[in-house]
Amino acid sequence: MKNNKFINSFLFLFFATVSIAFSQSNYGLLNAKKVSEIGVKSEERIKLDQDKPLPYEYVDERDILWSKVVWETIDLYQKANFRLYYPVNDDNNPATSKSLFVNLLENIKNGNIVEVYEDSKFINKLPVSEIEKKLVRIDTASYGYDMLNQGETNIDEYIDKNYIKPEDIQAYQIKGIWYFNKRTSQMNYRLLAIAPLAPDVQTIGRDDVVDDDIYPLFWVFYPDARNVLHHAYPIKNGFAAYTESFDYLLNIRDFASVIIREENMFGNRSINEYIRGNSLFQLREAQNIKEEIRDLESDMWTY
Repeated sequence: MKNNKFINSFLFLFFATVSIAFSQSNYGLLNAKKVSEIGVKSEERIKLDQDKPLPYEYVDERDILWSKVVWETIDLYQKANFRLYYPVNDDNNPATSKSLFVNLLENIKNGNIVEVYEDSKFINKLPVSEIEKKLVRIDTASYGYDMLNQGETNIDEYIDKNYIKPEDIQAYQIKGIWYFNKRTSQMNYRLLAIAPLAPDVQTIGRDDVVDDDIYPLFWVFYPDARNVLHHAYPIKNGFAAYTESFDYLLNIRDFASVIIREENMFGNRSINEYIRGNSLFQLREAQNIKEEIRDLESDMWTY
């Protein structure tokens, strides 16, 4: 009996490990007759890739019995969130595997994502030029300024550029709304916006400036990014033979997060603004908000 269990366990691990090898860069690997056919998508795969994300249901505001807008932080250093962080080095990964940040930034630059804002209030839109300024710090050596004063125009060798890179993204902030739909008798969640958080670019590569805080680079109105992220896939997780898209993972909330703010009568203050200097109490407050949302759904069914 013990031997059978051991053999079954071994076979499970063996086949599960083998399944990891079949990534999206290996399309057609099992059916290829030539090396050149590896990575070429079949007609079925092409049709699948051309589909669209499942549309959100239409919600009549009269059917909303209760709702609450919350802001959360997704810490990318937590193991549960690694799929939203890696890969950070594109040189070691296939073109089909890019981090969430790279997918967002590339599609903002090429115009596939246009609903990009300065903050989560969605008031001031950010053009691509302003976003690019947030991602780079340009330092010019003193000798370069001397050459400019002398009329020299080519001083590239005296200019040092420091960029925000994928590995600098430490977290994401998300804004979403929980609501109870009396028509369906369900508590639902709708993701509204997402923002990558990174250190201030002015502090990167400098020892004379100390700033451990991280800041939102930009806020993407999430519905505008769904089609892009529906066709973008994270790195494989565990023994999964198929990887779901970023859009799927975010919509089903397959990540670990902490509530940092809720919509309230006090101007939507962050938890750390009214509970200062005590991280434990701040976490307890975040947990209280989460339990309030969970308990409300239970109360709806009770009464």
